[in-house]
Order: sequence, then C-alpha cells, then structure tokens
Amino acid sequence: MNSYDFYRASGRLGNDQPTESTVLDRYIWAVGAYVLRKIGIHLCILALLRVKDLLSTIARMIKSTRLPAALLLTLGFSISPLAGCSDSSSPLRILVTNDDGVGAEGIDVLVEALIADPNNEVVVSAPADQRSGSGDRTDCATGTATDVTTQSGYPATAVDGCPADAVNYALDPANGLYAADSLPHVVISGINEGQNVSEGVATVLSGTVGAAKTAARDHGVPALATSQGSSVGGPVAPPASDYDYDSGVSAALAWLGEHRSALAAGNVTTDTVDSLNTPTCTAGEIRGLREVPLAVDSTGAFDPQDCESTLEAPKDDVEAFINGFNALSRVPAN
Repeated sequence: MNSYDFYRASGRLGNDQPTESTVLDRYIWAVGAYVLRKIGIHLCILALLRVKDLLSTIARMIKSTRLPAALLLTLGFSISPLAGCSDSSSPLRILVTNDDGVGAEGIDVLVEALIADPNNEVVVSAPADQRSGSGDRTDCATGTATDVTTQSGYPATAVDGCPADAVNYALDPANGLYAADSLPHVVISGINEGQNVSEGVATVLSGTVGAAKTAARDHGVPALATSQGSSVGGPVAPPASDYDYDSGVSAALAWLGEHRSALAAGNVTTDTVDSLNTPTCTAGEIRGLREVPLAVDSTGAFDPQDCESTLEAPKDDVEAFINGFNALSRVPAN
C-alpha cells in the first residue's frame, strides 16, 4: 500500500481531484504512512483502521489543526498494541506438522497460506505417512527423517514415525531445523482431515492434538491443533473434496492474528494447547467462533454440521461444531 492508497483507505479522500485544502493533509498522512512503513507497522494499517472511534478522533484533529507527522507517528505507536500489530522486522517462527502425513492436502493449504505472509518463517516437519489415531505416542516407526516437499513444493521433513516424533525431531537442535536459542514461537498442527471434538478424541486419540501437546509439554512451545470437519459426517474419512479447507485456513489465520503479538513475546501458556475445529458447510455459512469446553463424551461428534442451525449457546465443542460454529477448546498438555 502506497501513501496515496493509505490516505484513501482512511476514508479521507474520494475519487475527485484533491483540492488545495487537502494537499497539506495528504502530505502529513503520506509522511506518517512512510515512517510507519519503515518501522514495520504498515501491514497493520487495516487493523488500525478498525479501531474506528479513536482513529476518527485522530483524523479530525489532524484535519483541524494540521498536526505534524511526528504526532501521527506517536499515535501509531499508541494504537498498534490495541490492534495486535507486530514488528515485521522479526518474523514469527512457525513449525507446521500434522497426523495425515506430509503429503496431505490439509497441511499443504495451511503452509501455502502461512508462507504468503512474509512475516511468517515456516518450517514443516510431519509424519511420512498417515498416522491418525496415534495420540502423542512416540513409537510408530524408526524416526528416520527424509527431505521432501509438500504437495505444492514447499520444502519439508518427512519423519518415519508418529506426529509426536515429527515434532520431537524438528525441535531437537541436533537435527538442524532450529537452534536451541531460536525455537519456533508456535507449532500449528493440521489442518486435519476430520474433526477432533470431545475429550476422548482430543485428549487420547488425535495425533493432530497429540503433536500440539508434545510441543507444549516437552518443549515449552505454544501450539494450536486445527481440524476440518467432513461435509458428510461419519467417522470414516471421505474424499478430500468433502473438506472445505479454505474455511479451516481462515479460522487458523484468524487465531494466529489474534495471538501473534503474545506468541512473539513468549506470553502464551504451554499448560494447555488450543484445539480448533472448523465445520464444512453444505448450506449456510460458518456462524462464528465459540470458545467452549471439550464434550465429556463423543455422542454426536461425527454428525454432519448444520450451518443453518439457530442454536446460539452451545455447551461444549461437539454441540458448537455440529451447529455450525468454529469450536475452540483448551486441551491440557500433560
């Protein structure tokens, strides 16, 4: 975004030619945008603009008093924490893994979305083959690592083992993926083919969640496990076309955006990991996010998702998920 686009995005410039009275205003905004861009805040402009009331006040002050760009810079520093902005000069280190195997579609679409942001530094280490249902075990196979790529060609490490083995391999400095003093800020596990809702599934069976738990419990790295529901429901995995991975990517990126500053600062707990389950809607659309506890049992966990439901207050992750909500639950890491 150049300074002219920044000015237009602020709502202060229409399509007409600028008048003389707007020239100084535009200059001030342009200089401010340039300075903000140089200190790495330009990617947060749209987020800052969402802080509507405060920015409206600032805009009126600038227009009425011709405040210097230095004040705009100061205000930018003040507002940026409110919008969750981060310093683009320090990329967020992200380890991506899964339990469906390094060649799966879910991990591929997630990685492609993450690397589209130059402020993300992505490393991929995942099981060489399908390892669903392995929980956080570390006894699946030999643990041998091989250099491969994801479906779209991003460099990856395939580990002959469980999802937990892939995490342990990546986070062992002896293997060269990370140095001891620069471990990832976060591990994202997924996007899994199928939901991982309820205590029994999330805490015991799920290799997707198991990988996240291993990162947090054994290495002190915060983690997100993300799973995509099947459009047809049922415990047996359907064809890949039945998963709306775009919605899962959107949910994962929203989670990352919300937690980005805290992750970069090392202020996210590792006592629990977040488990995010995104419905695949055949009608209607995802109804938002609900932070809910894990269901005590798995009854209904594999039902089709109803994104046209009118239920507003789900009691647990199963009920939230099958009623069309993104279901976010905390899972103990131990």
